[in-house]
Amino acid sequence: MRYFIHLGFDGSSYSGWQRQKNTRNTVQEVVEQTLSRLFKKKVSAYGCGRTDAGVHASQYVIQIDLIEVPTFDLKFRMNKNLPDSIAVFEIIAVNENQHCRHDAVTRTYDYFMHWNKNPVLFRYSSLYEDLTLDFELMRKAAALILETRDFKQLCKQPDSYDNTLCQISNCELFVNEEEGRLRFTITSNRFLRGMVRICIFFLLEVGSGEMTLEEFKKILNQEKDLKEKWPAHPNGLFLSKVEYPFLKLNDSHNLVSMLSVGLG
Repeated sequence: MRYFIHLGFDGSSYSGWQRQKNTRNTVQEVVEQTLSRLFKKKVSAYGCGRTDAGVHASQYVIQIDLIEVPTFDLKFRMNKNLPDSIAVFEIIAVNENQHCRHDAVTRTYDYFMHWNKNPVLFRYSSLYEDLTLDFELMRKAAALILETRDFKQLCKQPDSYDNTLCQISNCELFVNEEEGRLRFTITSNRFLRGMVRICIFFLLEVGSGEMTLEEFKKILNQEKDLKEKWPAHPNGLFLSKVEYPFLKLNDSHNLVSMLSVGLG
């Protein structure tokens, strides 16, 4: 039997979702160890996508295959045994041909930024001090991203992909100047390595006057190359929504909903 497990995690102390050879400090490693202890045998978990080190997921889906239905409350047991940084929201039985990564039709990322030091926000929003930003120019830059199809220039490792095409269905910037906070949200059928954080890098370059809109447009159109691209800080980034044609996930636990108050 195949199960989708809908969970969320604070990625602050993890090296991303995916298991890696040089570290055991990944969300996948912790989840698989927990499942294997509960079932007293090895259980593999497959995720709906990668996340970088330090990046969070307020809505994330994994899948596991079991020979038979669990005889105990799996959600309760997982939450009791997982660290506080990982929470299970739902466990859903699905068909064996349904896949948490391949069947996801869209994913949404939200990036939060603030420019006044705030001890409550420091884990879940990136602090950028001493920046004077033109938010209207940044919104225009976000509109250019929405119109773009080939994201080769906004990818950390473009040569590792067969193609770098993405279908962006939403790309918006929300600003609360009174609170000194910003939210960037983007939805696509797929995302490339480092793509969202590199988008933020360029938005900041445009907003701070380091780059013109025309220069950014040329980069998107691959008419100009910028060798140095510094991905934005990871702690403000959330994988916040995963959508399937056959399933609606419970969104009531989504931390991004709370962080988005006052930001659209």
